[in-house]
Amino acid sequence: MSCCNTTTERPVTHDLTKRINAEDKRLLNCRAVDVNQLMPLKYKWAWEHYLNGCANHWMPTEVPMQKDIELWKSNKLTADERKVIMRTLGFFSTAESLVGNNIVLAIFKHITNPEARQYLLRQSFEEAIHTHTFHYICESLGLDEREVFNMYHEVNSIHEKDAFEMRLTADIVEPGFSTDTTAGKQRFVKNLVGFYVIMEGIFFYSGFVMMLSFHRQNRMTGVGEQFQYILRDETIHLNFGIDLINGIKAENPDVWTPKFQREVQELIEQAVELEIAFAEDTLPRGILGLNAGLFREYVQHIADRRIERIGLTARYGSKNPFPWMSETIDLGKEKNFFETRVTEYQTGGALNW
Repeated sequence: MSCCNTTTERPVTHDLTKRINAEDKRLLNCRAVDVNQLMPLKYKWAWEHYLNGCANHWMPTEVPMQKDIELWKSNKLTADERKVIMRTLGFFSTAESLVGNNIVLAIFKHITNPEARQYLLRQSFEEAIHTHTFHYICESLGLDEREVFNMYHEVNSIHEKDAFEMRLTADIVEPGFSTDTTAGKQRFVKNLVGFYVIMEGIFFYSGFVMMLSFHRQNRMTGVGEQFQYILRDETIHLNFGIDLINGIKAENPDVWTPKFQREVQELIEQAVELEIAFAEDTLPRGILGLNAGLFREYVQHIADRRIERIGLTARYGSKNPFPWMSETIDLGKEKNFFETRVTEYQTGGALNW
């Protein structure tokens, strides 16, 4: 008699009919396959955006702020210049949180593709880094953090932009919302347009010009470097969002009706006026060679570029009064923290010395 117990192993069976093929994947309403299985990739653009985001990894505390602190404590900044800095920080400090919340609470749930979700996870972390950045700037300069982070309640031109975005989030976090119907998919796409095309592609860019104009004059250089990093993150966010919108349109042709296209166009036009109102409020007299008239041109110019990339006809025909911004957006360039010149910068396995 054996002293060892024996067990009978059950044969392992595999249902090959459940094997996932790339062509089975979809951005919305994909119930036929496992949304957690990354490979094989179908949307290689989503994976490329993820890798680009990882290569641009940074932390605000790596950026020295001593020169900014000295300038802020001096009498070398005018009241108008200080207002621009404070208003820009006030808008971004809340806006970045709104974007992060929208990703986690509204977008991620309804995207049923794993490579797109992989990027969304990366982006949500970057939004946390951006919020961290404004805390770091406030702490370094000795600003009243409550004043900066509460500005969206107290400054109407900031409140209106934030409220515009929050309405789009509210539309798709309602109990029972789904993308099963054409109307549901259209509401979801409108949210994507609101956050990727408008918030990250239009609302943020006036602030980038304002803060980077100080940096171009070798003033507020630490803040400027951090805004350069944020701008490069946001460029990737914008590109991902546009690819996502166009991908959903291609897979769901019922969404992109002439009526819905007009609604999207009107949404962008409303946002343009909100951004122009913010510029006029922030720059009542003009500084650093900037004024509200130039910002009207700029906002309309970048709005046309965003409109065209999602397949609509340009609306404004305005020229770009700030061509130097295209150099700043160059994703191959980053600040070397040990020098004062711009050099190649990547992290992790992509790092080249």
